[in-house]
Amino acid sequence: MTVGEVRNILNAGVLCGQDLLDVTEIKSACGADMMSDVLAFVKDQGMLLTGLTNPQVVRTAEMMDINCIVFVRGKTPDPSVVRLADDKRIILLTTEERMYPACGKLYRAGLSEGSSGKATA
Repeated sequence: MTVGEVRNILNAGVLCGQDLLDVTEIKSACGADMMSDVLAFVKDQGMLLTGLTNPQVVRTAEMMDINCIVFVRGKTPDPSVVRLADDKRIILLTTEERMYPACGKLYRAGLSEGSSGKATA
């Protein structure tokens, strides 16, 4: 599934990475508000859903080869966080959806298993 499809499923706005929406494939995702939980997942998750909007979210995504961050509950990060993600070529989306329903919608759309073999969306 492309990030553009994720954007449509979650009715999300694009904060940066507009040019990457239709060329970036997402095969799995994780939802977490604790970056230590994100670090515990297998690499190449592709997408992170979170309510945190600080720079550490982008830094963690970069370390874990995460291509897209979706901010849930209508959260919007500071412009400095958006610039950091844009510099790192990490797509940022924002949705009014809460974490659990957002993950459920993506799971129903076929985004289910990470490279660990465990469901991560």
